[in-house]
Amino acid sequence: MKVNTTIKEQVRRNMVALISLAVAVTGLGYNTWRNEASEHNRNQRLVSIELLLMLADVHQLTQDAHWGDSEDRAATLRDGWSKVLTIKDLAQIADGSVPSSAANLYETWSVDYKALGADADARKRIADAVDTVRSDAHALLTSLD
Repeated sequence: MKVNTTIKEQVRRNMVALISLAVAVTGLGYNTWRNEASEHNRNQRLVSIELLLMLADVHQLTQDAHWGDSEDRAATLRDGWSKVLTIKDLAQIADGSVPSSAANLYETWSVDYKALGADADARKRIADAVDTVRSDAHALLTSLD
């Protein structure tokens, strides 16, 4: 073997190894990216589903506080507060407009929860805020690949 081989000759002799290295690095990069994207999508799906479940509870509690007996009203409103706060916290993980619509739900609830049972407009504003978060969560779910 020659002692003075050129770089061109070394590349030619090791072309298969270089191509294999390039394919391995590219494959590793793609695999890492795909795993991260899949994990992100799983997290977004889980948060969206949890939000939808909590929103259903808030909707039910709003109806109960508005139409239900006055003796159960205080407990219903306490449950509503815990659900709305949880929705606001969970929404911070979600992408898109979900966090802002959840913050709007929190603001609407904090202003209107005392008027449930006496003011149909308060119930409607809360129901509309719940529906906005719900539609944003649905939009997030449909946007995932």
